[in-house]
Amino acid sequence: MASSTLHVCVTCRSETTAPDAERPGARLLAAIERRPVSERAGVTVVGVACLSNCQRGCSAAVTGADKWTYVIGGLDPDLHAGDILEFARQHHAHEQGLPVWRERPDHIRKNTIARVPPLQRHKEQT
Repeated sequence: MASSTLHVCVTCRSETTAPDAERPGARLLAAIERRPVSERAGVTVVGVACLSNCQRGCSAAVTGADKWTYVIGGLDPDLHAGDILEFARQHHAHEQGLPVWRERPDHIRKNTIARVPPLQRHKEQT
């Protein structure tokens, strides 16, 4: 089964973030990376610059080859590292990347910004 990738926006910040303070997005990535390796099984975690969801940051996207992509917002680096990892594992476990809605962490259900269909591969004309 193809792995899933969890993209964490490291540039996300809140209105109260001081200019010289560590950005909440970077703190979220660090919190995820501190979680036990077993919680990241089948999931590649990558920090990215700007997911263009600034009004609802911290943000992350979960994607995989031939799977649906999800953009999640409103993530608190002190509260939701486990939730987003759990969702990424659920995404990984589902062949099409469509975890059962009721089984998703509550915060993920309420803060999904977008669900994007898999990129269609076009057959080459011969």
